[in-house]
Amino acid sequence: MSLLQIEKMTHYFGGLRAVHDYNLEIEPGQIRGLIGPNGAGKTTIFNLITGIYSPTEGRIHLEGKDLIGLQPHQVASLGLGRTFQNLRLWRHMTVLEHVMQARYSKLTYGVVGALLGTPKRYRQEAESERIAYELLDLVGVKHLADQVVINLPYGAQRRVEMARALAIEPKILFLDEPTAGMNLEELSQIMETIRRIHNEFDLTIFLIEHRMKFVMELCDVIQTLVFGEVIAEGTPEAIQNNPEVIDAYLGKEIET
Repeated sequence: MSLLQIEKMTHYFGGLRAVHDYNLEIEPGQIRGLIGPNGAGKTTIFNLITGIYSPTEGRIHLEGKDLIGLQPHQVASLGLGRTFQNLRLWRHMTVLEHVMQARYSKLTYGVVGALLGTPKRYRQEAESERIAYELLDLVGVKHLADQVVINLPYGAQRRVEMARALAIEPKILFLDEPTAGMNLEELSQIMETIRRIHNEFDLTIFLIEHRMKFVMELCDVIQTLVFGEVIAEGTPEAIQNNPEVIDAYLGKEIET
């Protein structure tokens, strides 16, 4: 059974069809890419899968569990972690607090433990702090743990958001344009970070990205989306050489 399976997912905003007959199967350990021109519906697909929107039609299953109708926090609790195209960080919290906050769903000491300060509470919170530091180290911002996130450079904020997504112990990590706003040096660094995350946790990754160098070097399989429909799916080499993809997207949008 596929880890994530989507069948004939379609979505309308009013009378506008944003996604049509979208199908996807992701196997454990894969790195999958979703590319396409601006406005193609890529982020809408992420939002449909992660519970921000509910599809007009179709089926979404994670390990056989139906995700349709679940709220985003419920979807996250089942193992879908994500970052966002536009950063969604709490501006006046520290880097460490961001990751610790995401760990709260893993704590089981309950209201009594919180009120009475039980040994279980202190053990679990100490464990969460240890894991948070390990994740920050993995993405390269452990040295910034005490910094307020609003004071960080943009690239560092991206890494904090990635660590926060990892804190829920996801089965699949969704990355929505993880290199947005980065220069070539930062691009190379974030690529190595994603490889390290993938290898460390044997983690399945599904990403949206415009930087073709990034997508082609990282992904096992790539889908190309145009006007809400998949026009091609295959290996990086097959996508690069697909005439329909070149005409619709790569010939106009390709970046180094």
